[in-house]
Amino acid sequence: MKEVKKQGGLNAEIQSRIGHQLRAMYDDVVRQGVPDRFAELIRKLDGPEAAAAQIDETAKTDGRD
Repeated sequence: MKEVKKQGGLNAEIQSRIGHQLRAMYDDVVRQGVPDRFAELIRKLDGPEAAAAQIDETAKTDGRD
């Protein structure tokens, strides 16, 4: 007696639908941005070197020539 194995996996249409839904959810998360309290924590963790670099970058892009 021969055992028939069903191929697993999802067909292309289902994969496409899942991909679209994941992109939509991810895009929504990206648009929310980083909360200020997390950005501040990251700045603190980066240390003085990162703070100095941020100040230098701000000075370059403040519109003054």
